[in-house]
Amino acid sequence: MVEVSAVSEVGNAGTVTSVDRASYFNGLLNLRSTNSPFQEIRDRAAANVHDRSIPSIRDEEWRFTDVSHLLTLTLKAVEPARLGFPQIEAFLLPEATNSRLVFVDGIFAPDLSAIDNLPDGVMITHLETALELIPTVKDYIANLPGEDEVFTALNTASLNDSAIVFIPKNQDVEVPIHLLFVSTQAGTIVQPRALVIAETGSRVTLIEDYVSLNEDAYFTNAVTEIAIAENAEVRHTRVQRDSTAAFHIGKTAVSQARDSRYSCTAIHLGGRLSRHNLEVYQTGEQTETTMNGLTVIDGDRVGDTHSLLSLSKPYGVGNQVNKTIVSDRAHAIFNGKVFVPQAAQQTDARQLSRNLLLSPKSRVDTKPQLEIVADNVKCAHGATVSQLEDDEVFYLQSRGIDQDSARKLLTYAFAIEVIDQIPVSTLRDRLSAFIRSQHT
Repeated sequence: MVEVSAVSEVGNAGTVTSVDRASYFNGLLNLRSTNSPFQEIRDRAAANVHDRSIPSIRDEEWRFTDVSHLLTLTLKAVEPARLGFPQIEAFLLPEATNSRLVFVDGIFAPDLSAIDNLPDGVMITHLETALELIPTVKDYIANLPGEDEVFTALNTASLNDSAIVFIPKNQDVEVPIHLLFVSTQAGTIVQPRALVIAETGSRVTLIEDYVSLNEDAYFTNAVTEIAIAENAEVRHTRVQRDSTAAFHIGKTAVSQARDSRYSCTAIHLGGRLSRHNLEVYQTGEQTETTMNGLTVIDGDRVGDTHSLLSLSKPYGVGNQVNKTIVSDRAHAIFNGKVFVPQAAQQTDARQLSRNLLLSPKSRVDTKPQLEIVADNVKCAHGATVSQLEDDEVFYLQSRGIDQDSARKLLTYAFAIEVIDQIPVSTLRDRLSAFIRSQHT
């Protein structure tokens, strides 16, 4: 069995040296399978990764997020695992009974998936089948901006399979599509991938769900690409509830054509270290983008959200609200960028970062960022970092609620504003119950 561990040389303070950082990705490349229909794409991405080192806090995009602990984890390739329905039943959604793809440790599990009675032309499958039925799928793989980001390139270099969601022209898919990625093995690297193609005039609700059956340490490096054609709509919910000992780095890249609509509600609950890079590119006029995020972390965990909204045409609309709840010694990071070039006149873009610290040692670094060249726009951004307000706690106490319950109720109310944006009621109720159990 091939394994990789980057810790071969340690600095005076116990930190991983540059030698380790430089060799780390090469070791992960050695864990790749050798069978893939995308060898040319894989080789190009591998060349991108080969001469690069894992980011450090000296890199601007990673200056608040130290990934050194990942380098202490000895990683191996996954072995095929078989699960039964009882093991994943708690994660299944009744709304998606016949519209579900399940991947176990990154490997497609047809026995656990269900893709019956779909509307005409709608395809929910994995890469091998999609290539046979829709040859144009290959034109979308690894074809969105941001492919050169090092973890994204690592995923592409290891490309072997992918969840594929194809919605044909003018097709409104009423049932949600559930992509369930289950981790079961300790000390493994899993690199799941998903591709969503929404053709002109189509509409779909997508649930992208990362779960774990254990509390072991492992590494998930996920990439999702979403191509939205003219006048199409994608409502996307991304839930990351990995093991609290795991490392999760995820990339969502979205391309929006004219008159399209995209909304993303991203919920981050798991991971010793988690990072989500959400990048949305508006390539046509009158495009609408909504991004909602919630990160809930405790202990000494780290939760990082980096987002980008890039507008290139007039009359674009963007609205973002990102919230964090941070307790104990946990550390949350938010860096949100909005680019409005000269061509993007009449843009209306708003961005808000709200952060709730529940203990004196909890920490947040937040940086909402607008870069505006156009001169006829309505753009605003803001950030708040606060603790629970004493007068709000006192008000609830005056109504007969004890202090501890009052604080937990206010924390729940802070989170539920984002969770309520999830369009699938079962998932919304389960996540609400989880937040309530943690803070009530």
